[in-house]
Amino acid sequence: MLASLKRNRAVLAIIAVLVVTAYFVFTSGSQGATATLTTASGEHAIEVEIADTDASRETGLMNRSSMPADHGMLFDFKQTRPVAMWMKNTIIPLDMLFLDERGKIVNIATNAKPYSLDVIPSAGPVRYVLELNGGAASRYGAKAGDRLRHPIIP
Repeated sequence: MLASLKRNRAVLAIIAVLVVTAYFVFTSGSQGATATLTTASGEHAIEVEIADTDASRETGLMNRSSMPADHGMLFDFKQTRPVAMWMKNTIIPLDMLFLDERGKIVNIATNAKPYSLDVIPSAGPVRYVLELNGGAASRYGAKAGDRLRHPIIP
């Protein structure tokens, strides 16, 4: 009886570890919820993928030949600090919105050149970067001080 109870506990512990591991594997770097960018021209819904692990941030939008309009990738650096981006192996031009810990735009880099190894700095401490198709920031009327809302941004 005692051996059976111990075996059942061991099985339950293994199942719990597998469930927790699966949660992190299938949620990090995955499709995220809709983000809302609020600018002077209104509220703009953007479907975002989340890059919140070292691997997903390192890969980003590399090697993609296109991205649908009103889609993007939201990078979460987990802490507020200066960051730098680049376009290595990135085929499509991108706009990069650098955001503080509350989702406020600190600065914007527009139409980053595909394949460029030039460093694109955040111009100050940020926690998030939203990458959009080149020209999208202008189309949305995005400016420093505008705000992005998303479930991962407090």
